Amino acid sequence: MRLFFTLFFSLLILTATAQKVSITSLKGWKPRNIGPAGMSGRVTAIDVVINNPNTWYIGAASGGVWKTENSGASWEPLFDEQPTLNIGSLAIQQSNPSIVWVGTGEGNPRNSLNIGEGIYKTLDGGKTWKRMGLEKTRNIHRIIIDPNNPNVVYVGAIGNPYASHPERGVYKTVDGGETWNRILFTNESSGAAEMVMDPSNPNKLLVAMWEHRRTPWSFKSGGEGSGLYLTIDGGKTWKKQGVKEGLPTGEIGRIGLAFARSKPSRVYAKVEATKNGLYESNDGGASWTLINNKPDEVTDRPFYYQEIYVDPQNENRLYDIHSTVTYSEDGGRNFKTMLPYSGIHPDHHAWWIHPTNPDFILDGNDGGIGISRDRGRTWVFDEKLPFGQFYHINVDNQIPYNVMGGMQDNGSWHGPAYSWTNGGIRNYYWQNVGGGDGFDVMPDPTSEDWVYSMSQGGSLGRLNYKTGERWFIKPPVTVLNEKYRFNWNAAIAQDPLDSTTIYYASQYVHKSTDKGASWQTISPDLTTNNPEQQKQDDNGGLTLDVTGAENYNTIITMAPSYKEKGVLWVGTDDGNVQLTRDGGKTWTNFRGKIKGLPDGAWIPQIRASRFNAGEAFVVANDYRRGNFEAMIFRTGDYGKTWTRLVDDKKVRGYALTVLQDPVEPNLIFAGTEHGLWVSLDNGATFEQWKEGYPAVSTYDLAIQEREADLVIGTFGRSIWILDDIRPLRTLAANSGKPFTSTVKAFPAPDAYQVVYRAAPGYEWSTYGLYDADNRRRGAAISYYIDPAKTAIATTGNGSTGTNGTNGAATERRTRQDSVLVKIYNDKNEVIRNLKWKADTGFNRQYWGMEERGYRSPMAPRPRPGAPETGGLQTFPGRYKVVLSLGNASDSTYVTIKDDPRLNKSREVVVAQRTALDRLRKSADKLIEAIDRLTDWEETAGKVTVQLRGLQGKDIDSLRKTTAAVTDSIKAIRAEISGRPSEKQGISRPQQLTVLTAVQQAQQYVMAKSVAPGAQEEALIKNAEILIGETLQRVNNFYNNQWLPFRRQTENTRIGLFKDYQPIQ
Repeated sequence: MRLFFTLFFSLLILTATAQKVSITSLKGWKPRNIGPAGMSGRVTAIDVVINNPNTWYIGAASGGVWKTENSGASWEPLFDEQPTLNIGSLAIQQSNPSIVWVGTGEGNPRNSLNIGEGIYKTLDGGKTWKRMGLEKTRNIHRIIIDPNNPNVVYVGAIGNPYASHPERGVYKTVDGGETWNRILFTNESSGAAEMVMDPSNPNKLLVAMWEHRRTPWSFKSGGEGSGLYLTIDGGKTWKKQGVKEGLPTGEIGRIGLAFARSKPSRVYAKVEATKNGLYESNDGGASWTLINNKPDEVTDRPFYYQEIYVDPQNENRLYDIHSTVTYSEDGGRNFKTMLPYSGIHPDHHAWWIHPTNPDFILDGNDGGIGISRDRGRTWVFDEKLPFGQFYHINVDNQIPYNVMGGMQDNGSWHGPAYSWTNGGIRNYYWQNVGGGDGFDVMPDPTSEDWVYSMSQGGSLGRLNYKTGERWFIKPPVTVLNEKYRFNWNAAIAQDPLDSTTIYYASQYVHKSTDKGASWQTISPDLTTNNPEQQKQDDNGGLTLDVTGAENYNTIITMAPSYKEKGVLWVGTDDGNVQLTRDGGKTWTNFRGKIKGLPDGAWIPQIRASRFNAGEAFVVANDYRRGNFEAMIFRTGDYGKTWTRLVDDKKVRGYALTVLQDPVEPNLIFAGTEHGLWVSLDNGATFEQWKEGYPAVSTYDLAIQEREADLVIGTFGRSIWILDDIRPLRTLAANSGKPFTSTVKAFPAPDAYQVVYRAAPGYEWSTYGLYDADNRRRGAAISYYIDPAKTAIATTGNGSTGTNGTNGAATERRTRQDSVLVKIYNDKNEVIRNLKWKADTGFNRQYWGMEERGYRSPMAPRPRPGAPETGGLQTFPGRYKVVLSLGNASDSTYVTIKDDPRLNKSREVVVAQRTALDRLRKSADKLIEAIDRLTDWEETAGKVTVQLRGLQGKDIDSLRKTTAAVTDSIKAIRAEISGRPSEKQGISRPQQLTVLTAVQQAQQYVMAKSVAPGAQEEALIKNAEILIGETLQRVNNFYNNQWLPFRRQTENTRIGLFKDYQPIQ
């Protein structure tokens, strides 16, 4: 038996030792989303409640589902708790608009598309969701609900463009999504690119099947799997429309379709073929006629936008949404431009028209949404949807520091991580630092006003964001007949050991030692240089699409060493990991030498270690070839050996970025297609950060080292900041193991006593403005309350009350909900006492950097146990913060700094405080006088109550005296605080009172950063004179009225009792 218990308790100890602090215990610690929303991002789906057109649902390509119930005045994200935010389609059940279907994975397969994992359904307007299957379809482009039987739902699955797979085509459920049947399929490379239902017959559908394939280096549209299919029996049978029905001969690509609601026999088809054309049917799709083949009107980029819509009340008014929006009033024969490349962002993907009010139109595009209330004549952009798709993120070292990065089709931007301005971070605080598709933006470490920024095609600039001065510094081809291959998202790097040296990459590494003014090539071609993968001039299939987006055999990441000059890591889009240790003279290729890395996988990021010269982290993904596994590798010896840091057992979603903390090596962050992941044990395990952060595509990470902030660049939800990660460093330093103490105080960041300015541009009317979260004011103090130890620590006498042997102690073992806080200055004097919330797990509270205050005149007496009054701001310096919970305590230090923009003099502050201290001594006497007046007034009131209803000469005399005393007290109070107006309305008379004199003196002493002078001295003296006069009046009142009143009261017989005879 003894052996049994020995083994049992040994197992308990081992289990406790193996336990780690879960990220979930850090509840309440949420990153801030700082936008921007002014550039927004790709919107793929829109639907509106027809009977309540103020309620809209928006689906973002990689930003989730959002809802407004007030026509866009405010928005709420609905999908943030789901495992993916990649949205391709949505549909409201109009007969019960609390039911909404959402298909994940977008249906426009550009090189930056986001892939989904099934279909979801809500029964409560988006509060909760349930996944209803179809995970393997990957991308769902259309959902149609049968208006007569909402249990019947059709799903158009376009599928994964990067792989052949059978889960594509049209699916149907007849039981509300419990089961699904595939009812249309052509081949494993073809999916449903469009699906429309006859408004007059829900059993009649037209479906455009589309064969297409994307590889890392090409895109092809068209093939035998493409075609137009018609069913009139709900998908039981299908008829393929072809040349006989009037469609073009030869290979078919993507087709856009639209029924005319006002005349369902009219159908339009925008057909990609060997010669693109717009076709019309007047018999519901049974036969077709070519009505327009003008290239400038019917040809754009079919793979990215091939959608048409008909005005619900005019079968001849047709909308064609593509890079611009054009419209026809003559049934598609001729088109005019409605939305050009301005006003509303181009590249349009979603379009909704109210079926009975066609003036109301919503447009979804690469930059958010547009709203029209007059049938497209005028438009309004909604600036409150932060869907920014950032490829890269970076920070500078200014105070406050700036965040910068580039977005898909929305340029490159530079804005504040936080602002010393009232309110939040608004869209107009951001500055454009580059156009086109924005990619990496990099600060110049020696010139804080300058940044480097990129756009597609290898374009590279250097910009002074304050003055607007621009340099074009893309490395030129100086050798005739040579060609540089720049990736759509090329690689740039700052040499951390030389502030004037930067690297830029094509298939070669280019180096500049003068900030881009001139370049030298320091490497051979570091890619596989496969000519078969370099035929981008033929890209697109039926319709050419040669934009540089598929450029291949290119370098896409570089990482110079922080520890050793001449060491540079390079990763390519075709799977090479290269290293030079001699500044580019020689290179080592690790292709085939990294176990678990598929040959040819994409290498989007390499990070050189901040700790060891031979250490590097390599991020790889292979989803562009249909492989979704998570891959991050690590070497500590210049690539001689490799270990797999991340796989599918540790995270979910293919890997996009990794970042080791520069201070604590055990702390490692990883970003995947489905969220942010944190390791506290040097990569042994990872846990997803879910507190206030969705499972969004997390593309890049940066740490602002001075402030220890983690900055997160997402592809779909703009930029987030996890303020002050020092607590994570402390946890990681302990390898994620639980703390031994009940209360653990973490190192605190420096805090600044700053002056906040008014926000520019607006004052009162700010409803409708986007206002991203600003950093909270005050000194942030973070601490951890161990839930396992809290009850015992708060017992008070160490007794645990086990087995009921000490019932009183057990009753006292309650979980306290607050910590007591004492703040000490450098003389070990307590300057502030506070009480803060103490939830189990992580807590963060903010000290306003104020000292203990003093009671002001006219403030009521503090009640017993009332919170301590706050006072003046502390002097800059180092302060000790002690946190106590029951018998447990811990401490940390915080450094308070002056506003770096101001040149405040300590001597001035000391002089101001001296003047205030002098004034306070008189004010304390005034407070004592006011308290006495309050006591006397209450006593007189009690006497008045006692006299109520009594008669007699002495009683009447005392009643008169009481009234006179009360009037005298009121008169003295009026001298102190002023006489209230007895008339209705606003009354702000300028009365000279004792209080106004005190307040005016205080105001002028502190009104400017100048030592008090003659005018302040005069104001203080005036206050002292008035206080002195008041004290004299109070004393005179006491001697001449109050004492006689007291004697009279004590000598007056107040008959409170009546005499009664016994009841007979």
